[in-house]
Amino acid sequence: MVKHGVEEDNIYLMSIRPQYANAIFARRKKYELRKLSGVKPVEEGSIIVVYSSGNIKSIVGEFRAGEIIIDLPERIWATVTSPGSGIKGDAWAYIRGARRAMAIKVEEPKLYPRPVSLDEIRRIIPGWMPPFSYRRMQPGDRLYELVIKRLRRTLD
Repeated sequence: MVKHGVEEDNIYLMSIRPQYANAIFARRKKYELRKLSGVKPVEEGSIIVVYSSGNIKSIVGEFRAGEIIIDLPERIWATVTSPGSGIKGDAWAYIRGARRAMAIKVEEPKLYPRPVSLDEIRRIIPGWMPPFSYRRMQPGDRLYELVIKRLRRTLD
């Protein structure tokens, strides 16, 4: 099945700190940076469902992964820190020292009509834990079937 031009198996759930999630949905942050160590990179064109961590602790929206850049952290940094990119110095502290890093170009950011809190999710799926960084949603994943699929329908 294809939803918004993306097969359902190309959806990722990504934990993002609230200030960066807010910047993405305000269209101020153009790239999301990740260390790559033991995880497969996100695929271009995928949907990234955003779990805003910190004091928000909610699924808040999604964006489409545009260009994916995978390289040494120094090269990623040199590529994505142009004026207006929304990337600040604290992002360097995050990727510095990694063997490889990934920059995901943020395209089509969309907030869901209402956030779904960690408490709400745990009422539906007891014991559910958000990913530390990100994870691919697998076909039949309970979170996708019971929560995200419904949220995505609200965007139609």
